Amino acid sequence: MDKRPILLVMSNGGDVGHTLRALAKSDIQNEVVVAKDGVEALEYLFGKGKYDHRDPDELPSLVLLDLELPGIDGLGVLRQIRTSELTKLVPVVVLASVEGDLELLRSYRLGANSCIRKPSDPGKFDLTIQLITRYWLSLNEPAQGP
Repeated sequence: MDKRPILLVMSNGGDVGHTLRALAKSDIQNEVVVAKDGVEALEYLFGKGKYDHRDPDELPSLVLLDLELPGIDGLGVLRQIRTSELTKLVPVVVLASVEGDLELLRSYRLGANSCIRKPSDPGKFDLTIQLITRYWLSLNEPAQGP
């Protein structure tokens, strides 16, 4: 199992709390780093700002990315992740609460590994988070970049 941190990029405090509870229920041992907006997510990934002490070569095992973020939105974060040699192989799962397929299509075109609509039912939400993390942390073989 991949033990590197999970980066949760989500601005809605209720969704953050619910996601953290779902991860705890699924017995995930990975540290979860929460970024409340796109700027903070990028600072974490690239070791800048309040994360300038962090080694940017130590990448998260998974990024759970909400599209609706203040400042730089989820698509902007995804675009920067995929254009950097450092981060372009990091698995990114987009968690969308928007209706319609346009944002999901844009996410895939920018290089999202997976796009999931956040279920409104708490039980289904928990199961969704458990399945996502089980797959990406236990079953998936991560790409090994230079």
